[in-house]
Amino acid sequence: MPTTGEGGRGGIRALTRFLGISALAGALAAGLVVPIVGLAGVGTERVVDSLTSLPERLIAGAPDVRTRVLAADGSLIANLYEENRAPVGLNQIAPSMRHAIVAIEDSRFYQHGALDLQGTLRAMIRNRADGTTVQGGSSITQQYVKMTLLENARTPADQRAATALTYQRKLTELRYAIEVEQRYSKDQILDMYLNLANFGDGTYGVQAAAQHYFGVNASRLTLPESAMLAGIVKNPSGYDPVSNPGPATSRRNTVIGRMLQLGVISVGDANRALRTPVIDLSQVHPILNGCANSAYPFYCEYVVSKLLQNPALGDTPQQRDHYLKTGGLTIRTSLDPRIQAAAQKSIDEHSKPSDNTIAAVTVVEPGTGLVKAMVQSKPYGYGKHETAYNYNVEKSYPGGYGGFQNGSTMKAFTIAAAIQQGIPIDYQINSPDQIDLSNVPFRTCKGWTRDGNYTPKNSTKSGDFTMVDGARYSVNTYFLQLSEKTGLCAPATIAAKLGMYNAQTLKPLDQVVSFTLGVGYVTPLMLSNAYATFAARGVHCEPLLVTGITDQNGKSISTPAQACKQVLEPWVADGVNRVLSAVMEPGGTGGNLKFGNWALAGKTGTINKNLAVWFSGYAPNLAAAAVVADATPPYTNLIGQRLDGQDISDPTGSGTAGPIWETAMRGALQGMPRDHFTTPPDRVLGSYANNNSSSNQNSNSNQNPNQNQPTPGH
Repeated sequence: MPTTGEGGRGGIRALTRFLGISALAGALAAGLVVPIVGLAGVGTERVVDSLTSLPERLIAGAPDVRTRVLAADGSLIANLYEENRAPVGLNQIAPSMRHAIVAIEDSRFYQHGALDLQGTLRAMIRNRADGTTVQGGSSITQQYVKMTLLENARTPADQRAATALTYQRKLTELRYAIEVEQRYSKDQILDMYLNLANFGDGTYGVQAAAQHYFGVNASRLTLPESAMLAGIVKNPSGYDPVSNPGPATSRRNTVIGRMLQLGVISVGDANRALRTPVIDLSQVHPILNGCANSAYPFYCEYVVSKLLQNPALGDTPQQRDHYLKTGGLTIRTSLDPRIQAAAQKSIDEHSKPSDNTIAAVTVVEPGTGLVKAMVQSKPYGYGKHETAYNYNVEKSYPGGYGGFQNGSTMKAFTIAAAIQQGIPIDYQINSPDQIDLSNVPFRTCKGWTRDGNYTPKNSTKSGDFTMVDGARYSVNTYFLQLSEKTGLCAPATIAAKLGMYNAQTLKPLDQVVSFTLGVGYVTPLMLSNAYATFAARGVHCEPLLVTGITDQNGKSISTPAQACKQVLEPWVADGVNRVLSAVMEPGGTGGNLKFGNWALAGKTGTINKNLAVWFSGYAPNLAAAAVVADATPPYTNLIGQRLDGQDISDPTGSGTAGPIWETAMRGALQGMPRDHFTTPPDRVLGSYANNNSSSNQNSNSNQNPNQNQPTPGH
C-alpha cells in the first residue's frame, strides 16, 4: 500500500467529496468504495474537480449508421458510411450471441450494478502489483460508456481522453456508468452495446458483422458464429478472422469454453462448436462502401451530387456529406433496374470499353421526369479503358463531362416554335443543296444577329419540302430558313423551358444563326428529358433522381419534389410528335430504327467534323437520347475511330448512335402499354389533315430530279 502522506490524504478527501456529490448509495453497496483503496495517494483534487464538473448524464449521440441508396424496386444501389453499422433491436439478435458476449465480457452483468466488485478488485490487485497500468475490471456498462465517449470524440484531444490508460478515465466511465444503469434496463444497455461495438474488418454493431462475416442477419447467428463475434470485441484488429484467423479461432474457443464453464451451453454444444471452422473466407460478404463499388456508379455519384445540394441534410456540403455517411438514411431513387439492364445490354452489344470513342444513353419517363437509366461504354475507374467522367450529365457535377454539340436534334425546338406561331406542318420552303446566309439578319431575344460568312449545305435531299419531310430527311437549309422566319428567340425560349442549356458553361444556349443545327453543348440526360416533354404533350418535369429520403427512424426528410409544369400547349407538342414520327417512317433518317407497332418519334443529329452523332427519340411512355462521340482531346473526326472494336467509316445519327437507342428502347418498352400520340388539330396538320399517313404523302413533286438520295443519320 502507498504511504498516506498529505497528497494521499488529499486524494482520499477528494474522492470522498466525489462520492458525496454523486450521492449514489446504491453504487456504494455495489462496491464503489473499492477503487478508493487503489486510488489513495494517486488521485488528486484536480482529478476529482474535473470529474465533478462532468455533466450529470452521458450524452450519447446517435451512433454512425450506414445509409442505403435504393433503386425504384427497393434493391440496393450503394451503401454510404463512415462506420458500417446497421442497428437492430435485442429481439433481433440471436440468444447465442447475447449469451456469448455476456459470458466473455461480463459474466455477472445481470447481477451487479455499474461496477463489478469482484472484477474490479482483481484488476486493482494487478494494477497495484505493476504500479503502471490501469486494466481490466470493466463491466459491459462501463465498456458501453467508453465506446460512447469515443464515438462522441470529434477532436484528437477527445479521442486521447477517451482511450487514455488513467484512473481519471476509469472514474469518468464509472460516473457515467452509474447514471446509465439508473436510466436504462440491463437489456437496453446490452442492446446499445451490441449495436455500438467494433467487430473488426470495418464492421460496427452485431448486425453488420453478421452480414459481413456470415451473410446472415444477427437473428440467425449460430453458437460458433456468435462465439467468434463475441471474441472479436476485446481486440477487433488482433482477433479479426479475415486477417488473423489463427488468433480468432483461439479466441472463439476461449469464448466457447467460458460459456461451457458458466453452464450456458452443454458439453455436446461446445464440442460441436469447437469442430466448426471459425470462418469460410469465400463466404465473407464485404459490405461495399460508396458509389465506386456500386453496380451503377455513375448514376449513384450523380444522385449523391444532388443530395449534397439539399439543405435539409445540413447547412454546408461538408455537413451533408457527413450526415449522408452517418445518419442511417434510406435514399429512394428513380433508377429502374429492368430499364437500366436494357440500356446496359444495348451499350454492351454496340460498344466496347476499349473503343477510343464513348457511347452513352439516358432514359427518362415523360410526365414525371424520373431518370430510369443512365449508362455508358467505359466503366467507372481510373485504369485502362476506364473513366471517372459521367458522359450523361452536365459539368456542374464534379464528375460531369459537360456534353457534346447535338447537331440536328435541335431542329425539334424550331419545329415547336413554328407550330406555336401558327405555321402548319405542311408549310413548304424551297430548300436548295446550299444556301448563302452571309449577313442575313436573324431576330434574337435581344435584337438581331448575323453570320458574315455562312453558306451551309444539306447532307441529304434538296428541293421543296414541308416541315414533315424537312424533318424526315433532316434538311438543313429548310430549317435554317424556317428559323429565320420564326426568329431565334422563340426556339431558344422553348429549348430553355424544356431544360436545355450549355452543359459546360451552365448558361443559356447561344442564339446564333446556326442554332437549329446544334451548336451548344448538351447532355443525353438533358436532351432525353427535353424530348420527354413532347411525349408528355408539353408537360416538362425537372429530371428527378431522388424520390424520397427517410432517417433511421423512418421519418421523412425534405427533398426536392417532382416539379412539372405545362410549358407548351398540348396541341403544339402534338404537332411536334407528328413531325418527328415521320422521321421513323420508311425513307426517314430514323426509319431503320422503328420496331414493332410502337408509336415512336425521334431525330438524328450529327455535328461538324463528325465529332459526335446522336439519336434522340421517344414513345409516349419513355424517352431516350444516345450519343457516340470522341471524348479525348484533341477531338477528331469519328471516321476511322473505333466503336464496338470496328473502325467507323460513316458516322451518322441513325447508323452509329441509332442502334444503341433502338436496342435500349426495345428492351425498356417490353411489357409497357403501347400508347399512341394524340393527333394534332387540323390547323396544325394543314393538308396532312386529310392523310394521317404521311409516308404516302408526295410533297416533293417539285424536287430537282437530280437531288441526292437520303443519307441515314443526319
